[in-house]
Amino acid sequence: MRRPVWLPTLSLLALLLALPLALALAPHMAAAQPLRPIGMISGANPAALEEKTVKRQKDESSATIRVTFAKPAKAPGGLWYGSRTKVAVRCTARTVAVLENRYYADAKFTKVASEKIVKIPGYAPPVPGSVPALALTTLCKAP
Repeated sequence: MRRPVWLPTLSLLALLLALPLALALAPHMAAAQPLRPIGMISGANPAALEEKTVKRQKDESSATIRVTFAKPAKAPGGLWYGSRTKVAVRCTARTVAVLENRYYADAKFTKVASEKIVKIPGYAPPVPGSVPALALTTLCKAP
């Protein structure tokens, strides 16, 4: 029995209809950053550097640090499973500024529970055991 002539055209049409869906999902797939474990912060929470976010300039570097909470933290509105903190460090002055901070209500880091974007960052020496302290140690190593 012969196959209908229009069958290959139907397959092409299905592919063309699926393409917009694939493109719509692409940003979510691209959001997955390569992570490099960089240590632990207080509370035995593991921290990782999102490598694609590292930007180095002459006097300052910035990056995003992701922390997965060993035990979800109780917060108003539910549990927080982790955080992403964008920091800027000045290695020569040994100071850090937090630029953005997000806490997530799911373990996959897709549902933002709390967000703070700092309008005017303040640089200061970091508190030991904190995300800024780990960022300073990590980003001020020789690249």
